[in-house]
Amino acid sequence: MSLRINQTVPDFKADTSEGPISFHDWIGDSWTILFSHPKDFTPVCTTEFGAVAQLDAEWKKRGVKVIGISVDGVEDHRKWKGDIGTFAGTEANFPIIADESLDVSKAYDMLPADAYLPDGRTPNDTATVRSVYIIGPDKQLKLSMTYPMNVGRNFAEILRAVDALQTAAKHGVALPANWEQGRDVVIPATVSDADAKAKFGDFKTHFPYLRMTKDPSA
Repeated sequence: MSLRINQTVPDFKADTSEGPISFHDWIGDSWTILFSHPKDFTPVCTTEFGAVAQLDAEWKKRGVKVIGISVDGVEDHRKWKGDIGTFAGTEANFPIIADESLDVSKAYDMLPADAYLPDGRTPNDTATVRSVYIIGPDKQLKLSMTYPMNVGRNFAEILRAVDALQTAAKHGVALPANWEQGRDVVIPATVSDADAKAKFGDFKTHFPYLRMTKDPSA
């Protein structure tokens, strides 16, 4: 299947480095980040998983659960976590899904339906398993992005995207280019001037279709 924004993400049962899960139940009422990689013990992904571990307090502050996925097995995940912790200087406390069957990777449109793991495979065989999915408490996909193998993901940007998504969902606003917490937000075009005044107070009209006001979450 092909995932689209605001679609309910596929549910699944899987083994992880922290034990078995049923994904929708594991999400519960939280925001969730599912991030994938093509193979354990690979250089770029080790730095990325380390970056996620270092942001543990930031995820918790925002009520976000993070979970990794790889097409390797649970025992490899647990061994690899040791390397991740050594590199990052902190433990990787999030689970990593074992997807040796490729069922989850295919359900999330990371791999074609006919993909398989050849003998002696390399990361190139599952290179497209380099995706990030931000999922809302409603189990719907809010944002996705896919990176090539030779470019590390920017988890500061993913954290910024979470802030933007949560602000938009809570306050009914939109967020402009390069927005960060505390900066002005966009009033949706569907909101009349009168309703905008009542809801947000003062705002600046750049054009009839572009009105901005202070960040209501600041």
